[in-house]
Amino acid sequence: IVSISGGHLGRGNPAGPHSVFQNGAEFTIPGAGKTGRIHRNSRIPEDRVSNSCETMATVTLRFYEELNDFLAEGLRKVEFPHSLQRRTSIKDLIESFGVPHTEIDIILVNGQSVDFSYIVQDGDRISVYPVFESLDISPLLRLRPKPLRTPRFILDTNLGRLARYLRLLGLDCLYQNDYDDQTVATLASEQQRIVLTRDRALLQRKIITHGYFVRAVPPRMQVKEVLSRLDLYRLVKPFTRCTRCNGELQPVDKQLIDHRLEPKTRKYFDTFLMCNTCKQIYWQGSHHARSQRLIDALTSKAPE
Repeated sequence: IVSISGGHLGRGNPAGPHSVFQNGAEFTIPGAGKTGRIHRNSRIPEDRVSNSCETMATVTLRFYEELNDFLAEGLRKVEFPHSLQRRTSIKDLIESFGVPHTEIDIILVNGQSVDFSYIVQDGDRISVYPVFESLDISPLLRLRPKPLRTPRFILDTNLGRLARYLRLLGLDCLYQNDYDDQTVATLASEQQRIVLTRDRALLQRKIITHGYFVRAVPPRMQVKEVLSRLDLYRLVKPFTRCTRCNGELQPVDKQLIDHRLEPKTRKYFDTFLMCNTCKQIYWQGSHHARSQRLIDALTSKAPE
């Protein structure tokens, strides 16, 4: 019988949340929820205990290009060793460094391309690459799914301003400030949407196949980053989506909305658009020039 007493340890510090001591030796019980002492003369099934000092495998990793954004500074753009104490898939290994699987296009192990289900082996040399834009890598196993024919997005609750800006540019962006992570992941999967987020853990959910971690913090810089990284400039169609709800804007006869217009708006303007979802009305008032300047600023490309 094994007795686990929370907080009651033999000597020294436990190596992890499932570590215990037996007669001065440290052991690990996979799946145990507490740490504690194993009483003398206790017997533990061999398949439930492993000496935590024993390393199952040592591998060497190297991450390339923008994947280094997710790594601790000392691990960036260098090859480094890593020890494993349990059997693990290469997806779990890579994401343990904070790199979401949605950012990865190719994994090479000992020079051979593998998929996310590959089980890491002792001595493996692992190279992890983001999407390639121009190199011919057709013989390799690409992990990112094919690009969606019509890019549509869903944004988490921290990117509300980015959502409004992208809608202003005519991009389909689903966003509500009460979406939790599960809702975002489910809608992304069901509606084939690309997740935009600054939450790495969200992108690690298996059901998310298309996603991008937004590096920039200022919203306008976020717009430029997303347009450039995902090559969306050709899809920009300003003033075609409602910035409030993401509905499409359609021309509407002035007579049909006359009762909703302010006196001066009714007098000086004749052309209107209306959201087909929330019925918000748009026209080229004094705000239009400001909006156009904003659009020009957001879509201007940096000089090469």
